[in-house]
Amino acid sequence: MDRDARRTAPKSNARRYPVKILTLIAYADVKQVLADTLHGLKQVQGFTFTDVEGHGAQDGRELTLSARDDVVGYVPHVRVDVVLEDQDVAEVLACLRSSQCGLAGRGSYWITAMESQGQL
Repeated sequence: MDRDARRTAPKSNARRYPVKILTLIAYADVKQVLADTLHGLKQVQGFTFTDVEGHGAQDGRELTLSARDDVVGYVPHVRVDVVLEDQDVAEVLACLRSSQCGLAGRGSYWITAMESQGQL
């Protein structure tokens, strides 16, 4: 193995898992209720919140936009990343859709594969 290949090779503690990353973008006002909902799901071992701002097609139709949001042209959102086992993704999405956490029509999601996970 040449020197460059050794530098980019995964560390020995990196392991491959059959998991997905569920990423949600929702209006910031549902952050606490969303956290409570995720805490209550046995499939969720942890999650990461990131405060983000953005603009999307649904923002123009939202009647609850503040004057600030209407003027600046983007809205505070929260991004949530959740690592889930493949077989749990559909069930977690179903729980989020049916929960009373205020996500109905106020968020979007995508799912990506995770190549590996490890400790630094």
